[in-house]
Amino acid sequence: MHRALRNLNPTEQIGALFIIVFGLLMVGGLVIFLRSMREFDDPQQGAQHRDELDRLTQLLKTSWLLVFVFWLAWLAGDISRLVLFALGSFFALREFLTLSPTRHGDHRSLVLAFFVILPCQYWLVGTGQVALFTVFIPVYVFLALPVTSVLANDPKQFLERNAKLQWGIMVCIYGMSHVPALLLLKFPHYNHKNAFLVLFLVLVVQTCMVTQHLVSHRLMQLGKRPAVPAISQSFIWRAWRAGMAAGSLMGALLSGITPFVPGQAFALSFIACAAGSMGHLVMKALKRDRGIPMWRGQRTAVTGAGGMLDHIDALCFAAPVFFYSARWYFKL
Repeated sequence: MHRALRNLNPTEQIGALFIIVFGLLMVGGLVIFLRSMREFDDPQQGAQHRDELDRLTQLLKTSWLLVFVFWLAWLAGDISRLVLFALGSFFALREFLTLSPTRHGDHRSLVLAFFVILPCQYWLVGTGQVALFTVFIPVYVFLALPVTSVLANDPKQFLERNAKLQWGIMVCIYGMSHVPALLLLKFPHYNHKNAFLVLFLVLVVQTCMVTQHLVSHRLMQLGKRPAVPAISQSFIWRAWRAGMAAGSLMGALLSGITPFVPGQAFALSFIACAAGSMGHLVMKALKRDRGIPMWRGQRTAVTGAGGMLDHIDALCFAAPVFFYSARWYFKL
């Protein structure tokens, strides 16, 4: 598979991958549909079965969304691609901050975050200023936000308020902006193919998360206890290891669409999966802190953003780690 994919031109590669990926998603949807027709005599078992199908359906929708976003990013031009990811950051940050109460003294900082920091970060990515966009938020924004807040003359919960805002900016803007930033990595003999790195990262991380979920569900049925029950009722180390293995193997199989040899693809996938899965667990802790089970409601979005963070939280953690790992190892 590695050599077969590498020998195809970019158009043939993207065609083959979409057939494979969309085919697998359609098979997954068919399996869920067939399982939904199963009937149970015990009402409790029936309710558990429906809950599990709901979770699987949510994972499948997330997978469709991520692949669809990549497809749009592939078709769109450079500016449209950046606008697409910037909108994702905007809705994710809006969702995060809506569920993190702010005070009147934070309004200037919020305006700064949405209408100055977010456009500036993506403008830096779009103009290829790698040296600046990598430090713009961790250095300049980290110092500018509390200065803006302190000028509002409101010291109540000052540290907590600024920490929440900086957390939201780091995850939703800084982390997410590293997905289109993968296009800036200049690998030798890999011209005009960097969009495949986006697909590679999405597929690897999503494979890890789906596998972890399925194995965890099976282990819970066998009576295994979660490792951090106060944070997650489904996080089990054995399931996490299974997800890591599946994601890393997927990365090695997809090395043909990347500038990596299979061993390098496996290692970078392992790093991305570790960052994504642990980041997802961290976001669960934030949800528990806010007293919500998910960033959206059971039927309708809490914030009107459609549960954006539920879809992209792992990717927001995996993208910067993957970006800097590849940049450091290949000295780009």
